[in-house]
Amino acid sequence: MILAVLSALAEPTRLDAMRLLADGSEHCVCELMQRLGATQSRMSRRMQVLKQAGLVVDRRDAQWVRYRINPELPLSLARLVEAALERQIMVMGAAA
Repeated sequence: MILAVLSALAEPTRLDAMRLLADGSEHCVCELMQRLGATQSRMSRRMQVLKQAGLVVDRRDAQWVRYRINPELPLSLARLVEAALERQIMVMGAAA
């Protein structure tokens, strides 16, 4: 699992998306596309990798897909992500 997380965070667009999601809010693909200068298909593929690694969860809202950092990340993975992002993330197990 750690290898999948490190691999997912190794790509710059995915890492930037995680930085945006680190505020604890949900963000739609359209917002991520705009802020990161990515096409819809590119952003969706990047987010799918993050989802498969267990780093993000998604929620469908009509035609939009909204993403947020997985609030149930194990504490060890939350700390790893925080180190990669160089900022604290909002997850259930990381409040300490």
